[in-house]
Amino acid sequence: MTRARRILSAAATLVVAGTTLTGCFEEPSPHDAVRDFLVGWQSGDYELAAGRTDGDQATVRKTLSDAKQELDAASFRFKIKSLSMTGEEAKADFRAEVDLGENNPLWEYDGLLPLHLVDGTWKVRWSPSVLHPQLKEGQRFAVDTDPRPRKPIVDRTGEPLQGNTVFYSVGVYPAKLGDRAEEVAAKLSKITDYAQDRLLSRIRSSPPDKFVPLVTFGRSRYQTMQSKLDAIDGIETVQQDQPVNPEPPQQIVGSVSALTPETEQKLGGPERAGDSVGRSGLQQAYQDYLTGSTQTKVITLDLKTGKQVALLKEWRGRENVSVKTTIDRSVQAAAEQALGETEASLLVAVQRDTGQILAVGSQGELTRQKDLNQEMGALAGRFPAGTAFSIVAADALLKKDVSPKLRLACPDERTVGGAKFVQAAESTGVTPSATFQENFAKGCVTALASLARRVTADDLSASAKALGVGLPWRLPLKSFSGSLPQLAGDADKAKAIAGQNVEVSPLGMALVAAAVASGTWRPPVLVTDPRSPDPAAEAAQTPQPAPVPIDPKVLAPLKRMMAAGATGTPAQAGKGRVYGVTATAGSQLKWFVGWQGEVAVAVLARNHDPGAVAGGFFSALQNSQ
Repeated sequence: MTRARRILSAAATLVVAGTTLTGCFEEPSPHDAVRDFLVGWQSGDYELAAGRTDGDQATVRKTLSDAKQELDAASFRFKIKSLSMTGEEAKADFRAEVDLGENNPLWEYDGLLPLHLVDGTWKVRWSPSVLHPQLKEGQRFAVDTDPRPRKPIVDRTGEPLQGNTVFYSVGVYPAKLGDRAEEVAAKLSKITDYAQDRLLSRIRSSPPDKFVPLVTFGRSRYQTMQSKLDAIDGIETVQQDQPVNPEPPQQIVGSVSALTPETEQKLGGPERAGDSVGRSGLQQAYQDYLTGSTQTKVITLDLKTGKQVALLKEWRGRENVSVKTTIDRSVQAAAEQALGETEASLLVAVQRDTGQILAVGSQGELTRQKDLNQEMGALAGRFPAGTAFSIVAADALLKKDVSPKLRLACPDERTVGGAKFVQAAESTGVTPSATFQENFAKGCVTALASLARRVTADDLSASAKALGVGLPWRLPLKSFSGSLPQLAGDADKAKAIAGQNVEVSPLGMALVAAAVASGTWRPPVLVTDPRSPDPAAEAAQTPQPAPVPIDPKVLAPLKRMMAAGATGTPAQAGKGRVYGVTATAGSQLKWFVGWQGEVAVAVLARNHDPGAVAGGFFSALQNSQ
C-alpha cells in the first residue's frame, strides 16, 4: 500500500475513533481532553491537541510536529484502552500505532496521558513522556535504518549473471547541516522532483552522525545533475557498486534502475533512496527477494550529544537472497553464437531429463511486434506451430497403430474435409510412394493432413496435453504453453496435424523435444531458489503439472522418425546424432525442434534455415565442452 493510501486509511479510522470516544462518557469528565488531544495528534491538527494540554502551546505544537518528522511517519492511530479519575486527577491509557512508511510491521506501543483540572477544565499534563513513556526532556525520536546491498541473479553454478554498475547515492550527514536541513531539502527537491517534506523527514528522522541517502542516480543521470548537486552546500555523494548490468540472457535476467520519485510512490514498500528497482525480467519478478527489507530501529537520541539513549523497537528485516536460475553459461554462449549469424530468430534450450531451461536467445524481430524479445518471444510468444506439431500428431497416430511404414502420397495439393492444403515448395524431395516416416521427416503437409481420419479429435487433444500443450504450467516470467482449438471435424483435425490452427511458444516446443528425448514430459523450470517470487501466495497457487511418461510403444518409433527428420540436414553437425524435425509455419517462419545428447532445443527463424541454427548451436556447444 502506498504512503498516500495509508494516510487516507488513517483519516478514515480517525472518524470512527472520534465517534467512539464521544459516546464513552457523560460530562463532566476528562473525555473531551483525551479525545481532542489524540484526534489532533492523529490528524495533524496540532493546535487542537496543544489546546488540551497545560504546556506552552508553541512548544507542544512543535514537539508533536517534530515527532512526525523524527519518525518519518506516514500516520498515527490511537485507541483508548481505559480512563480513570481520582478527584481532580485522571489518567488515560492508550494504544498507539505508528506507520513508519516502510515495509515493516506497525510500531505499536502503550502510552499514558496524565490529566488534571486547571481552572475547572481538564488538561493533559504536558511532558515528552506523553508521546512515549521512555521519551524524556532533552531527547527526541529517531529511526536508524540499515539497508542491504542488492543481491545478484546467478546461473546454475552460482556465478552472477550480471556485472557491477556504479550508482551514485546523494545524501547528507544531518549533524553537518545544523539548522540548514530545510534549506537543503528544498534545494534538492527543486532539482530532483522528490517531495521536499519527504526529504526533510528522512534527514530529521536519522541519527545525526550517519550518512542519509536521499536520492540515487545512474551514471548518465548523475553526470547531468552533478554541477547542480555540487552547488548545494552539505550534499555529499557516495558511489555504490551494484550487480545490475545484465549478461546473457539479458532480457530474462532483466534491467535495474535507481529509485525515482515516481517508482518510490508507486512501490510504497521497503525501497528507500539508495535502493535499486527491478524494471523487467527476473530483476523485477524477484525484487523483494533481491533487496530484502530494511533493518529498522526506533530509538531516542540525546539532543545535545546526538547519541542513542534508548532502543524502543527493532525490526531485523527480511534477509535478501540471490536468485538461482537454471541458466548454463556454456549453453547460453553457444546459443548466442548460433543466433548471431541470423537476421531474426529465437532459441530455447532445455535439459531433456529435468525441463530446466539452459539458454534463451533472440536475434532481431520475428514479427512486427516491437516488444518481441527473449521473454515475450521465446517464453511467451504465440506462434503458428506449422508441421512442427506433427511430433504431437505422430504420438496420437502411433497410439492408433498407424505404422511409420505406411505408404502416403505427397501431392502438391490435397483437400481434406473441405480444407485445402498446399505443399510448400521448399519441402520437396518426397517420393510419390514415401512412408509416413519419410513424409514426417520432410514435413509433407499434404501427406500428413491425409491422416486426419485415422485419429479422433480426442486423440489429438490427449496427445497435446500429454506433451504439455495447453497445460497450466507456470514460470516466474510470462510464458505460453500453447493452445489447440476445439476440433469439429476432419478439416479441423487435418489443420491440427499440419499445425495450422495450433499456437505454441519456442519454450513449449523445446519441452516437446525434451519429452521425446527422455521419454517423459516435464514442466519447465527457470528458477530453483527461491521457488516462487511471492512466497505468501505460493500455497494458493495451482501445483505444477505432474510429469507425463510417453507410451513405450510410441517412444521408440517416434525417436526413429525424429532421427530421420534430422538426417542429412544442417542440424546434423558435429559429433553425435541429432534428432529433430524442420518445419514450415507460414511463408516466412520455420521451426527446428529436436535434441542432441542431453540438450533439447527449439529454434524459430524468419528467412533462415532453423536447422542450420540448431547445427551451429550443437557444434558450438561441443566446442565449448
